[in-house]
Amino acid sequence: QVQLVESGGGLVQAGGSLRLSCAASGRSFSSYATGWFRQAPGKEREFVAHDTWSGSDTYYGDSVKGRFTISRDVPKNTVYLQMNSLKPEDTAVYYCAASATSYSGSMRTVDYDYWGQGTQVTVSS
Repeated sequence: QVQLVESGGGLVQAGGSLRLSCAASGRSFSSYATGWFRQAPGKEREFVAHDTWSGSDTYYGDSVKGRFTISRDVPKNTVYLQMNSLKPEDTAVYYCAASATSYSGSMRTVDYDYWGQGTQVTVSS
């Protein structure tokens, strides 16, 4: 069992940056692949980025590729999402997730076992 808590969201102007954090308690992230998803009002939850259980490989959604970076700090048991060159269309609630079964990670929400409560990111134009 693992509990996830996101932080770092907020209001930022277009072109700005934010770094989201996802702190895990209960078990080490080294046992899980992790992912970030987002959900805007009236839309389905969308894949943003994921890594593998070792953290050695990363994958991104087309809309964020080249602007966002997922990384992890194993001693701190924390996963990050660095977001640069933010756009108004990046506005959403961002969720981190951990998968105990999909060691290579996944773009599908159904493959994740644990979810954080979400953090709001708002990008103004």
